[in-house]
This record gives sequence, C-alpha cells and structure tokens, in this order.
Amino acid sequence: MFYKQKNKIQRWWFDHCIRGALDTPPVRLDADIAAPVVLSQLQHKDVLMYLAAVKSFAFHLMPGEVHVVDDGSLTADDVALLKAHIPGIQFHALSDYRVAGLPKGGTWERLIAIARLSQTRYVTQLDADTLTLDQVSEVSEAVRQNRSFTIGTWDAQTIEPVIERAHFAQRLLDKSKPHVQLLAEANFDRFENAENLKYVRGCSGFTGFARSEGKIELMRSLSGQMQGLVGERWLEWGSEQVMSNLVIANQPGAIVLPHPDYADCEKMRPGTTRFVHFIGTCRFRDGRYRRLVNRVAQNINRTSL
Repeated sequence: MFYKQKNKIQRWWFDHCIRGALDTPPVRLDADIAAPVVLSQLQHKDVLMYLAAVKSFAFHLMPGEVHVVDDGSLTADDVALLKAHIPGIQFHALSDYRVAGLPKGGTWERLIAIARLSQTRYVTQLDADTLTLDQVSEVSEAVRQNRSFTIGTWDAQTIEPVIERAHFAQRLLDKSKPHVQLLAEANFDRFENAENLKYVRGCSGFTGFARSEGKIELMRSLSGQMQGLVGERWLEWGSEQVMSNLVIANQPGAIVLPHPDYADCEKMRPGTTRFVHFIGTCRFRDGRYRRLVNRVAQNINRTSL
C-alpha cells in the first residue's frame, strides 16, 4: 500500500513538472505510405508521459499514422487532449484485438494489433515511458530497409538461435518458481523446428515490425506449443514480451539497436544514449526523467520557431 501511495504522489509531481510539454506544437504526420505507423497501448495515468514520448519521437522521425490501443481507462478528456496534440490519431479497443488461440491481457492485444497493421505498413511500437533525445538514424534506416528491430539490453547484443538461448536459460533455472520469461526460454529447444528458429532477449518497449504477413500464424503456432510445454504459466504477464522477441528475431534481416545508444534508464550513458526507456526501477528517481522531458520540449519549441 505504501508503494502505491508513493508512486501516485511521484506520478502527480511528474505530471505537474512536465506540463510544459503541452505547449509544444501538435505532431505532424507524413503522408508518405512508407512512413512508419507508431502504435502504443495506453492507460489514463500515462497520458502526459505518452505525449512526451510520441512528440519526442516524431520530432526526429515523422510517423505516417499514430495508433493507440486504449486499455479501457482513457477518459473523454484524455481522448480530446490526444486528438488536439496528435491530429489524426486513431483509437482501438482491446476487444478488437483478441484472437482465438492466443492469450489475453498484458500487452497481447497490442502485439496482435501490431501483427495486423504490419501486414501492410511498417509499425513501430513505442511505450509511453520512453523519450527520444537525439537522432535515431538506425531506426530510420530500418524503416527504409523494412527490417524489424528491438532495443537491446547489453552492448554488442545480437540475434541468436533459440537453442543457444534455451541452454543458457536452463543453467539459470533452480527449484524456485522462475519468471515466465526464463521458464519459456528454457523450453525453446523443445519447439518444433527449433533448429531453424531465432530469438533476441530484447525489450518490447521499443520495437519495429517490418511490413510482412504471417506474424499471427507464427504467434499462434509458437504460443500453442509453449502453452503445451509450460501450461498455465504461459498465460502470465511477461509471456507477450517473449513472443514479441520471437516474432522480431524471426523476421528476415532483423537487428538489435546499438546499446547503450538505445538503453533503459539504468544503463543509459550521458552523451551517448539517444533513446531512453524509463523503466519502473528508475523512472522517478532523482528527477532526471522530468528534466529531460522539459529539455526536449524546449528544443522542440526552439526548432519550431
């Protein structure tokens, strides 16, 4: 209870301090069909955070469309605010993206929405707690070449065979109840056709999905197999991150963005990091996040004059 109350206060203070982001110009959309779609799943308490995320990203890479999967908590005022700042934004309900044979909840609906939209458009998944600080040339190039990407978790990270990841995960398993991600990874070598599958232990908070078909079919196949291997554990929160990693890794030409140029706030390096994911452990620590949001907002306004 104390944590929840503390987090609520921290969020209130964060929103209060970054309201200057609302004074920045509306997001402009690129009419070019080759411009990426930006998609996010959003909840009411993250609306201002999300505006900072999408505006900072669009400042460096103009999207063709912006889509939001509403988790059910967005209010009429939230929708009006988002429409004012992102003209042309498109909203979707969770119920629109539920597919037989795939789990529900967490961010599974978001992943299904991405799989559908990316049949005809390049889709970039952008978490609300991210911030683009500088140019993202690797992302622009991935979009241009129609190559999927993920933000990595360590330096010089590469996409690997699922069997290699399985053997690594199996060494970490113990008698305690492992997180669903580690449990799933430890069973990768039991996939049908495992010798031809790949994996990347990336973060689904910032990912790019190449324009291609077949993602839903791949998800159904791998999800069904994994549930057969680990049972109800596969329905837990975190399984969708595993699936996102699998889908990206098995797209032709997929890449891991250079780390720590793209990093979470625990591993970011001043002067090097250009894109930050403010994960919960360091999101509101020491005021760095809100200072960077305000710096980005000032830069957007100065450039727009």
